[in-house]
Amino acid sequence: MTSVDGMLKISSIAIAPKVRSIMNKIYGLLKPLPDVHTLGINSIKGLLEECHQYVIIANDDVNEALGSIQSDIQQQKVIDWIKQNHITHLGISYRLDPQRASEIIGYLIYALKEANALISDGGNLVRIFFAGLPQSCHLIEARYGNLVSTFTGSQSTKETLLSMGIEADHIPPSLITGSEYDDLLKKIAKEFIATENYTYFKPEKKDGYSEFGTRNDTLIKRLNHYQKYSNLPLIRVHAGPYGENRKEAVELFADWCRQLAKTGYLDICSIGTSQLTQSNFDEDWQDLPNGGGVPIQTPQDYRMIYDSSRPMLLRTYAGTKNVDKLARTHEEAINIAWHALSFWWFNQLDGRGPNDLLTNLHQHMETLKYIAETSKPFEPNIPHHFAFRGSDDVTYIVSAVLAARTARNHGIKDFILQIMLNTPRYTWGIVDLAKARAILQLISPLCDENFRIYLQPRAGLDYFFPQLPLAKEQLATVSMMMDDIEPQIANSPPLIHVVSYSEAMELATPPIIDESIKITLSSLNHIRKLKQTHQVSFQKFEPEITRRKNQFVAETKAILDSIEREIEYPYTAIGLYTIFASGYLPVPYLWGNKQDYPNATHFKTRLIAGSMVVVDDDGLPIAVDKRIDFASRNVEDTLKKARSQTLKMIGKSL
Repeated sequence: MTSVDGMLKISSIAIAPKVRSIMNKIYGLLKPLPDVHTLGINSIKGLLEECHQYVIIANDDVNEALGSIQSDIQQQKVIDWIKQNHITHLGISYRLDPQRASEIIGYLIYALKEANALISDGGNLVRIFFAGLPQSCHLIEARYGNLVSTFTGSQSTKETLLSMGIEADHIPPSLITGSEYDDLLKKIAKEFIATENYTYFKPEKKDGYSEFGTRNDTLIKRLNHYQKYSNLPLIRVHAGPYGENRKEAVELFADWCRQLAKTGYLDICSIGTSQLTQSNFDEDWQDLPNGGGVPIQTPQDYRMIYDSSRPMLLRTYAGTKNVDKLARTHEEAINIAWHALSFWWFNQLDGRGPNDLLTNLHQHMETLKYIAETSKPFEPNIPHHFAFRGSDDVTYIVSAVLAARTARNHGIKDFILQIMLNTPRYTWGIVDLAKARAILQLISPLCDENFRIYLQPRAGLDYFFPQLPLAKEQLATVSMMMDDIEPQIANSPPLIHVVSYSEAMELATPPIIDESIKITLSSLNHIRKLKQTHQVSFQKFEPEITRRKNQFVAETKAILDSIEREIEYPYTAIGLYTIFASGYLPVPYLWGNKQDYPNATHFKTRLIAGSMVVVDDDGLPIAVDKRIDFASRNVEDTLKKARSQTLKMIGKSL
């Protein structure tokens, strides 16, 4: 077998001119299985399909073969898939180690040459594309020239499609004109970041009430005090370094807390704990793999971090087993600012915890009751996890409303609504706004003196470009967009979860976190001043936002009405299980236990006009009535299964 180094001299064949001779393009998309990032591939699939292209995503067997492409047997699996499907345009996505990315592409090109699969050798394959980290792209460009087109994620929709071989006149005008709102915000943000005025932003004081920074301090007290004299939000950031030495890593994070508390920009520090913290807290870890995150092992670790973080508020991840027990530890050790639960997630479904889905839901409902007893706020860490698994925008909204109704039914008084924007990355801003407004419209009737809602928008996990100057502009852009969720309310949003601009490339350290907060708050101030002085107006976009919002609301109501009609107690563990397992919340790209939830993975989705939509086998939107009919037919059998499993669980606990 030829070594990877020996492959580097393969000539960069100019295959682009032959594209025109092929009338029927077939796009094949691959992702080495160790890399779990799927949003990018699914988004590109949707864009290509909007251009009426035929797209095939490789199954796990082929993706696994690509991850072990150095083997002759695995090479043959990939080649067979390419040839059997008559792939003409091959796309590979890999966001992990750059050197490994280059090796995978090297072995792949070698295999393609040996199999005469390239068009220059008599095969069908016209173009090869790679999407990944900048360093990976640089290595691949240097070694393989224009044989492989690379994408770092900074290209516009039009640039991406043109580079992937789509002729300009085959790109629907809606893909270009529909993002006009985003283009306007980007222009304003680019000009603002260029001034560097954000560097002069100073933090405002939040003290002035007796409980500030003490064990009696709460998020609601801080918000109520701060909003008396400021329209700016409180800022939450998720942070945490990882280190092989557990003690050193915890001490480093404690030092980070001291730095962030001293500069005063951050209000709520969300501790990015490790997987072992969430799954095996206060146990002997021995040689268990830790993964990323702060390896907090004991209540004493938490108390030390609490003392180091004064006067910030603290919060952290829930547990993935014994969920209520760890919630009590968070109350006692760090006076947690608010609790967050994922209901359907952080278990066997996504490989993040040992619980099966029904066990997870039972534990979460018990924990929700405990949270209500503490009078602390609750945040559902839920809708964006559906989006990560390819769900449509209506499912995103339905899951948020279900979470709000469940929280209220369990006695929660303060509900923190986290809205993850830009998920997937190619979602249009007007769609994000329509989704957020639809959720707010649907859950606002729940509000009274015993139930209050606090909006907390954030940027998407997959949003930022891996180029720092561009990422700063993106952070400014998404921060400005947040002002348009509830433009009629002067101090909305009251909370912002700031995702640091460096996230696509490197860990956000305290100086980067502070700079990200400066960008966020100063961008918010800037766009508000432009609006107030009539230098910019977004009014022209309101009719389309309202149209989409109304459609979201109508479809969501139809689904919720069916759920309440078919399921007697929907806001219980059994009810929420039945909703999911019956197929009311489609997750076409579910990672774990797919075989156990065929109804949940029954439907497909794709990106259409900036929005994720449930579609049929031909890629056409499916009417909401058809979705409801499918799911409702499965309720009776699913309920029986859930009740039977629950009785067995009760029997084991007696």
